[in-house]
This record gives sequence, structure tokens and C-alpha cells, in this order.
Amino acid sequence: MRLTPPAVVVLCSTPQERPAHLEPLTGRVELRFTDAAGLADALPGARALLLWDFFSDALQGVWDRRGGLEWIHVAAAGVDRLLFEELRASDVVVTNARGVFDRPIAEFVLASVLAHAKLLHESHDLQADGVWQHREPRAVEGARALVIGTGGIGRATGRLLSAVGLRVSGAGRTERPDDPDLGQVYDSGRLAEYVEEFDYVVNAAPLTSATRGLVDASVLAAMRPSAYLVNVGRGATVVEDDLVDALRRGEIAGAALDVFEAEPLPTDSPLWSMPGVAVSAHMSGDVVGWRDMLARQFVDQALRWVEGRSLENIVDKRLGYVPGQVVS
Repeated sequence: MRLTPPAVVVLCSTPQERPAHLEPLTGRVELRFTDAAGLADALPGARALLLWDFFSDALQGVWDRRGGLEWIHVAAAGVDRLLFEELRASDVVVTNARGVFDRPIAEFVLASVLAHAKLLHESHDLQADGVWQHREPRAVEGARALVIGTGGIGRATGRLLSAVGLRVSGAGRTERPDDPDLGQVYDSGRLAEYVEEFDYVVNAAPLTSATRGLVDASVLAAMRPSAYLVNVGRGATVVEDDLVDALRRGEIAGAALDVFEAEPLPTDSPLWSMPGVAVSAHMSGDVVGWRDMLARQFVDQALRWVEGRSLENIVDKRLGYVPGQVVS
């Protein structure tokens, strides 16, 4: 007797949206495409859910409709918008898009460091005003960088920064002296005690109960006045009001910010126009073709699931990340 393919709900931002490259799943699963408004009707009888709209928090409101749901895949590295207490306590397996964004985000961090050191933002502003002004950029070779977050993104960042001559250290949940990608790893709960040693502080941490507000007034005040902050983790891991105050007081030299407490960044935020601040629209990992990579990763996971093979990138729902991926 032919078995009925298991139903998989694909939650998209609009009813018309369809991820590409799902053809290998034809006949293997029943795909139900929906947006948040239709999620309650799509869930009954489904055994899996793809959060293609990875910022959606709609599932919590229709959790009582989940029925036999057993697996959720989030098309993102961070899962903080998904996890709620009922889901954490359930047997539903959660996986994420670990690996897709590692190298692109690392490249973005390197570009941010180089743009600051080589005065590229200042040069752009001077060019716009038609001003010829000779200045002296800084070398990055020998500068010290601290990467907060020791998972895939942090490790890729550490390797790339090391390749151009920066001396890299890490910060995570567990101190260790000789990490292969990050060298000395410090306790991320004690940033204010040692952050003064670094020229660049890169925040690649996920948003968890331990990292919310991690970079606060005490950490910013302890940084060098010449130090530069790069945030590619989650906006709420940095206390934004404290950052604005630190920039105004000259406690740090500037910041490259790709993530914010509220997104889109409100038009009245002082960060838009502060000297030394580079704002980007949560795009550090979204290189050309990123959606295709996410779709192909999901297809591989779905085939593993229907064939009874082990899933990859299983999130520890209590920690909020894949064990071994992030120690922050």
C-alpha cells in the first residue's frame, strides 16, 4: 500500500511566495504554502514546518493547532524569534541554517574593519563634498580583534581576520587558552575586565538569555577610545542607548552596525547620522544567491527526515543554539 507523503507547512511572508529549488521533494512530501494569516488552517495534520519567513513569531499564537508537528526548520542562523516556552518544553525538533551565513558574514566583518582602518567612509563623504584632503589610514596588521561568539560565524570571522594579520581572540561561555580559530578565548560574562586590550570588538553572538544586553555601558566604557565595534550578531545583545551615549562621549571611535534592537532602524534614531557610525540593513549574510542556498539546505534536511536519517543542525532549545555552534 502506498503511504501518504507527510505534510510540510512552508510559512512565507506572503501567500504568493515560493522558495525555489524544492523540486527534489516532489512526491516525497506534501508542501503546504501559507503566510502567517493562514498558518492556523495549514498546521493541522502537518508533521513539519519550514519557517521560510524566519522573523515570524506566528507559531506561538497557533500552537494549539500543531497536532502531530515533530520538526521545525528555521531558514536562519538565529532562532530567538521562534523559541517560546511551550515549544522549548515540547518534543518538537528544531533545526537551523547553520553554515550558510558563516563566510559571508565574516567577509562583511573584514570589510567593515578595513573600511574603518582605511578611512573609506570619510573618503566617500569628502568626495561627495568635492574636498581633496590627505589623511593617513591605519594598518590592520598587528591590530587586536576580539570576536564575541565562538560558533561557526565567529570562527569564520576569526580565520579571515587572522589571514590579513590581525591578532584574534575570542569570547565565549568557556575560557580556554588555545582555540584553533580564535586563540585565547575569554569568558564573555567578564568583557569589561579585558576588552580594553582590543582595537576591534566584533559581536557575533546569538540572542539568548545570557547574551541579551551583553555589550552595555560598562563594557563600552572599558573599551579603548580608538576602538571600533562591529555588530553582526543580534541587535539586543548591545544596549543601544548605552552605545549612543558612548559614541557621544567619545568612549569608542565608531561602530559598524548591521543589526538593531528595532528593525528597520527607526528614522529618528541618532545612529543614522552619528560620526563614525556605519549603518546597514541586516544584510551581512545575505549575499547574492543566499535564498537558493537556504532552500537547498532545507531540501537536504527534508530528505534526511523522510528517509529516517539523522537531521543536522539540531538546536538545543534551552540554550537557543546548536551545541558546538556557538559558545557565547
